[in-house]
Amino acid sequence: MPEAIATLSHNWGFAVFLLGVAGLCAFMLGVSRLLGSKAVGRSKNEPFESGIVPTGGARLRLSAKFYLVAMLFVIFDVEALFLFAWSVSVRESGWAGLIEATIFIAILLAGLVYLWRIGALDWAPEGRRNRQAKLKQ
Repeated sequence: MPEAIATLSHNWGFAVFLLGVAGLCAFMLGVSRLLGSKAVGRSKNEPFESGIVPTGGARLRLSAKFYLVAMLFVIFDVEALFLFAWSVSVRESGWAGLIEATIFIAILLAGLVYLWRIGALDWAPEGRRNRQAKLKQ
C-alpha cells in the first residue's frame, strides 16, 4: 500500500494537468454552445466560398496519380528527416553510421528507380506518350 501512495503522490502534477485539460475542453465546448449561433436556414449547411455562390458539389474525382504523388512525397520527406537526424549525429555514429545511411539511401534509390521504370512517375496519359515516342523516331 505505501508504494501506491508514493506513486500517487509522485504523479500529482500529471493528475492536475489532466484535470486542467479536461476542464479547459469542457469550458471551450460550453462557451461555444452558449454563445454560438442557433439560426437554422437552408444556406447554413452550404460551404462558404468567400461570397461567391458555390457551383457543383464539393466532392471532386481526382486521379489516383495525385494520391501516388502525395504518398511519394511523404516517403521521401521522411527520408529527409531520417537523414537530417543522421547528419546531426554523424560524428557519434562513425563509419557504421555512414554505412547504414548509405544502405538506407541505396534502398530508397532502388525504390525510386523501380517506380520510374514501371511508369508511376509519368503524368502523361499513355496515348500522348505513344505519340511523343513516335515523334522522336
